[in-house]
Amino acid sequence: MPRATLARLVEEIARYKPKVLALDVLLIDAGPAQDDEALARALGTTKSVIAAAATFNETRQAVGSKDGGPFAELPIASDFLMPRKQFADQAEVGIVNLNTDSSGAPRAMPMLIHSADRIMLSMPLRVASAASDDELVIDNNTFRLAGRGVPTDVGHLLPMSYYGPRGTIRTIGASRVLAGDITPSGIEGRVVVLGVTVTGGGDTFSTPFDPAMPGVEVLSTAITHLLAKDTLIRNATIRLFDAGFAIALAVLCVALLAWRRNAAGLLAIVAVMSLWAILNTIAYAHGIWMSAALPLVAAGPPTIAFGALQIWIGRKHAADLDARSALMRQFHAPRLRDWILAYPDFLLHPRHQDAAVIFIDLSSFTTLSETTDPHMMREMLKSFHALVDDVTVAHGGLVINFMGDGAMILFGLPQPADDDAARAVQCCIDLTRGAERWLETLPASISAKTGFKIGAHFGEIVASRLGGDSYQHITATGDTVNIASRLMEVAASRGAHVAMTDSLLCKAGDHSCIRNTGILSGPTLVKIRGRRTGVNVWFWQSEPGQTDRS
Repeated sequence: MPRATLARLVEEIARYKPKVLALDVLLIDAGPAQDDEALARALGTTKSVIAAAATFNETRQAVGSKDGGPFAELPIASDFLMPRKQFADQAEVGIVNLNTDSSGAPRAMPMLIHSADRIMLSMPLRVASAASDDELVIDNNTFRLAGRGVPTDVGHLLPMSYYGPRGTIRTIGASRVLAGDITPSGIEGRVVVLGVTVTGGGDTFSTPFDPAMPGVEVLSTAITHLLAKDTLIRNATIRLFDAGFAIALAVLCVALLAWRRNAAGLLAIVAVMSLWAILNTIAYAHGIWMSAALPLVAAGPPTIAFGALQIWIGRKHAADLDARSALMRQFHAPRLRDWILAYPDFLLHPRHQDAAVIFIDLSSFTTLSETTDPHMMREMLKSFHALVDDVTVAHGGLVINFMGDGAMILFGLPQPADDDAARAVQCCIDLTRGAERWLETLPASISAKTGFKIGAHFGEIVASRLGGDSYQHITATGDTVNIASRLMEVAASRGAHVAMTDSLLCKAGDHSCIRNTGILSGPTLVKIRGRRTGVNVWFWQSEPGQTDRS
């Protein structure tokens, strides 16, 4: 704006007797001499404050020492851009620098800035002091104007709280002033801020209400805060509270996650965060500016880190459990293990039921162990047990126990089925064929001395858990089990691979596969060792031509 026009504006405004006229224009360069003289005379006709600016060597303002005193932690300027002397002689001078955040929004305005040789007051503070007609008293983060204290932030920063978008503070265009289109009551006894806003010139700022608020209105907002004494309270105490609450919130969030590592814990954290947001809003409405971001930012990393650690620990624990479960699967039949996991009370009390029981055992194994390498015997047993397990599982049975060179197999657990007997008979056939093939894989010196025998029976058993407090196992007891075990001796004495009772074969049905394969003979009443009464037994062996190894 030409100096002559500026001088006319100041003269016109001064004519209406404002309380203070603030000129937000840097008058650091010389203009036409006649126009500069006119502007200086106009400034001298009313109480006025003109603008100066602080310059800094770094992009961020440095602060002074923290040794205490009212001037500690002030922004340190490398120099000041001062108005020409002829203007400064007619008006007071105030600094117009603003503090903006990362988004460019002015959040605070320094009321005092010092350089190596002097301390300068901001324009809003100069204007407020001149308008109050009282001596300005500067204390630690506080000013006293007209007998009332005005709190400021650390380093005498004035927190900015905007009243609304541009125009909320009354604005009058320069053309209306020059045209005399104003009423005296709109200026008389009021603080008037005269500024120039150039579109695209950088003298606009983003605020919560307006993306491009003119700088002169930002200054007017600061002046209004000082005169109305409605500044937000944000000082060292509030900042200390923010820091303490940030630590407390982080600890609380971690504690909630540790307390409930599930949806309940997350909901509790959300509730705490929501409560903090509500309290922050209420405090702001009452003029207390607490940081909304600091506690959330401070609580976020440790909460996320602890949550990630919990997830990692949980996954590692799950992996360990899976590994242990996989290990335990090698010691418990999978179907039985899964059933117990689903029904932990399974067989806490003994259960009477019908079931098919099979025993298989290697012949002459004890004698062979005396002359054979122990490692070779272990490998033999390992492969034999694997054979028994594979065949049994394939037919839906359970290997209840491996007993040295033999095994006990049960059909009817965890739950009895109508075809238990039929599957048990088929299992006997496949065990026979599998054992014969297995024997053929052994060295001739060993296979010639080794055979196998199978006994099977169907009847009532008592299924239960046996053992002490530290270890229990699922087993079956009763006469049916004893008969099936003794039938292995009977099979060996009759030169058969399998000896099974008539009750098992009848339960398997007339269409049982054993009737159509191999050599089946019987039934024969057989005396069982240890029993007073005999049992009707069927004998089965594979097709003729195969070596009898029973």
